[in-house]
Amino acid sequence: MVEPEERPSVAGQRLGAPESMGISTLEPGQRPPTMTPGRQVSIRVQMLDDTQEVFEVSQRASGKVLFDLVCAHLNLIEGDYFSLEYQDQRKMTVWLDLLKPILKQIRRPKNTILRFVVKFFPPDHTQLLEELTRYLFALQIKHDLACGRLTCNESSAALLVSHIVQSEIGDFDEVQCKQHLLNNKYIPEQDALMDKIIEYDRKHVGQTPAESDYQLLEIARRLEMYGVRLYPAKDREGTKLSLAVAHSGVLVFQGHTKINAFNWSKVRKLSFKRKRFLIKLRPDLNSSCQDTLEFMMGSRDCCKVFWKICVEYHAFFRLFEEPKPKPKPVLFTRGSSFRFRSPQHSESPSAGQVMVNGQKPSLNLGQSPDGRQPSPLTSPLLTDAGFIRTDDEDEVRRKRFPTDKAYFIAKELLTTERTYLKDMEVITSFQKSVEKDEAMPDSLRNLIFAHFEPVYKFHETFLKDVEQRLAQWEGRSNAHIKGDYQRIGDVMLKNIQGLKLLTAHLQKHSEALLELERMCRSSRKLEGLCRDFELQKVCYLPLNIFFLRPLHRLMHYKQILERLCKHYPPTHDDFRDSRAALADVSEMVVQLHGTLIKMENFQKLLELKKDLIGIDNLALPGREFIRLGCLSKLSGKGLQQRMFFLFNDVLMYTSRGMTASNQFKVHGQLPLYGMTIRESEDEWGVPHSFTLFGQRQSVVVAASSASEMEKWVEDIKMAIELADKCNGPSAEILSSSFTDSKSPEESSADQESDDDLSASRTSLERQTPHRGNTTVHVCWHRNTSVSMVDFSVALENQLSGNLLRKFKNSNGWQKLWVVFTNFSLFFYKTHQDEYPLASLPLLGYSITIPSESENIHKDYVFKLHFKSHVYYFRSESEYTFARWMEVIRSATCSSSHIRSLSRKEPHVY
Repeated sequence: MVEPEERPSVAGQRLGAPESMGISTLEPGQRPPTMTPGRQVSIRVQMLDDTQEVFEVSQRASGKVLFDLVCAHLNLIEGDYFSLEYQDQRKMTVWLDLLKPILKQIRRPKNTILRFVVKFFPPDHTQLLEELTRYLFALQIKHDLACGRLTCNESSAALLVSHIVQSEIGDFDEVQCKQHLLNNKYIPEQDALMDKIIEYDRKHVGQTPAESDYQLLEIARRLEMYGVRLYPAKDREGTKLSLAVAHSGVLVFQGHTKINAFNWSKVRKLSFKRKRFLIKLRPDLNSSCQDTLEFMMGSRDCCKVFWKICVEYHAFFRLFEEPKPKPKPVLFTRGSSFRFRSPQHSESPSAGQVMVNGQKPSLNLGQSPDGRQPSPLTSPLLTDAGFIRTDDEDEVRRKRFPTDKAYFIAKELLTTERTYLKDMEVITSFQKSVEKDEAMPDSLRNLIFAHFEPVYKFHETFLKDVEQRLAQWEGRSNAHIKGDYQRIGDVMLKNIQGLKLLTAHLQKHSEALLELERMCRSSRKLEGLCRDFELQKVCYLPLNIFFLRPLHRLMHYKQILERLCKHYPPTHDDFRDSRAALADVSEMVVQLHGTLIKMENFQKLLELKKDLIGIDNLALPGREFIRLGCLSKLSGKGLQQRMFFLFNDVLMYTSRGMTASNQFKVHGQLPLYGMTIRESEDEWGVPHSFTLFGQRQSVVVAASSASEMEKWVEDIKMAIELADKCNGPSAEILSSSFTDSKSPEESSADQESDDDLSASRTSLERQTPHRGNTTVHVCWHRNTSVSMVDFSVALENQLSGNLLRKFKNSNGWQKLWVVFTNFSLFFYKTHQDEYPLASLPLLGYSITIPSESENIHKDYVFKLHFKSHVYYFRSESEYTFARWMEVIRSATCSSSHIRSLSRKEPHVY
């Protein structure tokens, strides 16, 4: 027996195509697809002949870059009919979005195989112009037969397989044919049809592979299941059905039998609400069919996947002119980011008027503007999930986008929840980092894992609920329609009730912070690992702040719900749920408020401990931080800038050392018990000066402005009053005073200089370089001060979201994901980034609205400026503009005292 000549399996090779990466198939003047610059990632693609190819693309590359590479590899011109599919993390088969970055769709590219397959099946295969295209279609038919998707009677199945055999091994030879059929399974029940396949194959002698492909497609296109992908559904009575979409419209199957079809010309609107897929038909007096048909699918995601493919099929086969390109959004995109694109572009400048999922379409689905026959090669570019843009852009925008203030309040919940979950992941990263070195004691590991993990898991689910609700709310066809999904109170009520069950875990978070500090004092290795972790980019704030995030988040929920309840009238559908949620979260805030106040103070003492040298016991029991900032101290050398730290028992003054760690050296501590204060501007001739008279020494200081002086004098007087009420300082505080061992006379002369610090090194200075952007350092450089009240307000007023930023002398606006916390703006490219690209400390900055002379002719713009530094930021709405102004003012303007400090309720550490 003569062995058959082995035929290449790759499509391009079978047709004798050169290995030119598709350059030879391009039109004159065209260039092959270019690679996006940046780091490369390998993507595996399975071709229709079951071979796999690896393509290298940039990590920032869009799906179209990869698709173009595949088409170029195959020398494929008619790429419109094909696409790439893959299984997502939910195990659902979805299409690769060609406009979105690949790595934002495929989370684990190394473990994902994309499949290059036929996406659109034309009713007549003669529309396929290239032999290669028909061959690829034949491979798709072969695959659909083998997996049982393309079902048919036995005669049709045998005839189809006979054409496949003829194409693969050539003219009939009975022995060779039988052997080939034994080695290759083309249909599930192939053995029973062996004789019939052989009988048909005898008749194909002389038929070329291309002719066999043609005949295969001719038979397949007449089958009811040709090109059909079934999506499980149920009707209103609960009967199991399947939905599908084809070139003609939407199909309904029961099993593999088509029981109904809705032609595009009959369909007025396609939409989905949660798991319900809705088909709205045009009125027909001759039909008893309902106006709107409803089908239930497995999930909202399944529903959306099917809706998207329906939009794409309609666009591909029924729209004939390419609409005007959609201008790049000036501010932000909302709703589904789904877009349909066809690589072929019509030269017609006019735009069609069809909306698959819109209101008041001016062109019937399936109707051509000029009566031409459909041609999938002239499919237009659709924008906005099936919409074609109309000329009246403002009217369309008003219809598509929510304008209700409640929507923007809900969106603030979404954006801040994303940041909160990222902050919780910092604790997880820290735990994993320390566990690698086996430096974390079991007691601490169990405390963190047992009480942070349940809270983190809960908020993962909470975030998904909020994302789903906002996606429904801002759907482009739903924005102007009132419905059950245009509310957020019910989502918050459900989840806050679930969060109440985790109150015991939240109370343990403060214990985790205390335990971590205790363990660091007893383990140099753990202390070093914590210090190293804080230097990583992901830890963009002091580590111990992240331990308090769950308690701060309760304050955020309370503020959001208060704004929501203030906005809603009592008759609003969402008012009752919002009020109930507010009552629940307020109860939790009251319950945990005392713990939060104590832990905020303890966290601040620990943070300051890292910035100071020359004092051993800063975090003493009962000590409370009040204010830190710059004052000029009068000495024998004149006025010298010093950093002062005011606590409820002592006032410390320091200067910054010229060391690798940039810490502040403590030069003196003034006990507050028995201290008096007197303004002394006239006495010393120094503006904004005042004198502090202590039991052992007196100092003269001057503030940078009248407002700074007022803050310091007010806080010092309050602290003195509290110290006097407590009948003097404790023994521990007295024993820790005057660590520089100076006599009162020496202290009053105060001849120290920055040079003295080089000779006063301690073991704390021999640590890794300290970050120079802490609040203490910012206050030093900008000659300002900040109080504990300011710290608390800044932590409680966290805000996140997209902003557009422009520098003073630049023309363009850059879109950034911005997080406000801890007196700073942190900038990211997207909310998914692991760490910020840059930060802007706001202490000392002023926030205003640009003047007309600055030529910023945009809405919702605010300006940040400090000396010669000027930044402009644009927000998306009046509400978000007001919120950014509000929270930034809380960081740039010191707050008044809103809580009294008392040592009658000492903090227990």
